[in-house]
Amino acid sequence: MTVGEWLTKWEAGYAGNKPGTVKSAAVHVKLIRAKFSGRQVRTVRPSDVKEWMAELSEKYARSYVYAIHRRLHQVFEDAVHDGVLARNPVSRRTSPPAPAQRPYVATTAQVWALYDALPAEYRSMVLLGAFAGLRAGEMSALTRDDVDWDGHAITVSAQHADEDLKSDASAGTIPIPSELTAMLQADAGKRMIVPGVFGRGVTAWQLNRVWSDTRGSVKGLPEGFRIHDLRHYFASLLIAAGLDIKVVQTRMRHASPVVTLRTYGHLWPDTDDTSRAAVADAIAQRPDMRITRPLE
Repeated sequence: MTVGEWLTKWEAGYAGNKPGTVKSAAVHVKLIRAKFSGRQVRTVRPSDVKEWMAELSEKYARSYVYAIHRRLHQVFEDAVHDGVLARNPVSRRTSPPAPAQRPYVATTAQVWALYDALPAEYRSMVLLGAFAGLRAGEMSALTRDDVDWDGHAITVSAQHADEDLKSDASAGTIPIPSELTAMLQADAGKRMIVPGVFGRGVTAWQLNRVWSDTRGSVKGLPEGFRIHDLRHYFASLLIAAGLDIKVVQTRMRHASPVVTLRTYGHLWPDTDDTSRAAVADAIAQRPDMRITRPLE
């Protein structure tokens, strides 16, 4: 069986996933076809994979090459599972360098500058992203019925166009302060929280278009700063407040604490003085503790 034939079979089975996931895979598969389509599956060697990764690294960003490698591993791993292949030639040893997980975190001043710069009909996206951690698709689907105005909470259950959420963990209720409830109520439309110009709501595409027209007016933001990057600010806010990993994972609606740590682990404080204080506290609790002179 050739790689091209296996990819056709693999895509047919993968079509049952979410539309966005299938679309993303199709882009990767197109590149894999261009490189390996005519090769027999069993003839692809680890050296071939490493050579291709090096070629891709000259054309694409590190994060994208890493994503293609992960897709290639998935495709060949499924071939192993299906009995088409005895061993997967794609492994950690063939992987390109992993992309650095250091998202840009906006300052509080930049967040409020974005809020003020946006048209009034779109300002709620800053409130929802920076102070509740919603994604763009979730923002565009949020209605007034999804907000508990008296109990001060937001329930996330859908994305725009009735698409499924990113994962099961994405659904949930997010507690918010009364101050945020009041601001959302002031900016919300009659039905949709982000009403848009005509009050009928917006798509994620429309949100991104307005966002790209506005973000350049805020000093200091990196080029390409996304709506999604407001979630990074929200995470940093929670971590700075001293919340533990489990609480941050829950508020960010990550499927696993591993995802939270991989993305935001560097934001948790970890200083020499903190560890010294923890050890000193334990020593101080020893009964009849006497301070002795250090050995000469």
